[in-house]
Order: sequence, then C-alpha cells, then structure tokens
Amino acid sequence: MIADGELRRLLQNGFPARLHYRADLWSRGGWFDDVESSIEWDVFVRYEPLTKTYRVSRHVGERVETVGRFERYEDAQAAVARPFLAPLPARRTRARQYYNVVLEVEVLSMSDLDELERWLRGELRPAVRGKRNPGTALGRGLSTLATRLLGGETRRYEQRTETFRATNQD
Repeated sequence: MIADGELRRLLQNGFPARLHYRADLWSRGGWFDDVESSIEWDVFVRYEPLTKTYRVSRHVGERVETVGRFERYEDAQAAVARPFLAPLPARRTRARQYYNVVLEVEVLSMSDLDELERWLRGELRPAVRGKRNPGTALGRGLSTLATRLLGGETRRYEQRTETFRATNQD
C-alpha cells in the first residue's frame, strides 16, 4: 500500500503516512446482515531525516508496537506488507459469516502526528474534558487542508471475504 512513488516523495518531505484498518465480522441472516464484532488499528510510517531511516509502528487500542526502523524504503514497505492477525476470530454459529476489511491510507502533517503521539502519552486529556482551547480543532482542520493542498491525500480500499461457517470455537 505504500509502494506508490508519490507517497514515498511525501514521506521523504516530512509527511508521515497513516494506514487505518477496520475489520468487521458479519453474519448473514434474515433481511439484513449483522456486525458481530469489529476491530480497528493503525500503522504509521515516518521518515526521520536526521537518521535517514523509516520508522514503522502499529497501534492497536492502547497498545503501541514498534515494527522497526529501516534504512531502505523497500524494507519499510515489506514490514507494512507483513501479515497481521487481527484479534477478530469467527464464532461458531448457525449463520454464515464473512469478514469485511477497510483500509484508508492517509498522509499526515507533522503536527497531526505530534498530536497523536502526545495523545498516546496521555497529554491531551484536558482537551477531551474541555479544559483546553477548542480552537485547536480549527487548527487541525486547517492543517489537514494544507496537507491536501501540498499533495497529501487519502486513499480507501475495501475487501470482503466469501461467506463461510466457522467450524471450531475460538
């Protein structure tokens, strides 16, 4: 997903990439399909010009995992492409089930990434409780707009599996 030459150029110019995944387990039945369970996670790719390395990390809930630091872009690509087993097991049921996965690839501004890292360290709790200036939301919006004007973008991919019946209980 990060093999694109344009994305590589943006990374090298200081725009980190965020790959946001959402996986849903659906069951088929009756008139409508139902979401049984869901999970979301992010993979961040950031180029660090001082060390000339690419840093890749995965964020699942409150857990942050460093995937690695890579000197070559191709190695960072390979790390992002490695399979990740999301903790979303199928359940044994009479209904037929399927998975639906959505991936959004977004190029962030440095301030977006810095804000995320502060939030992960717990520094933005006052903003959530309303004890900080709400004008920062406007600043984030303008920052996102500036990122898009400078060439940043969001791409969306979606894939659904065939329906199946779970054969064992996990």
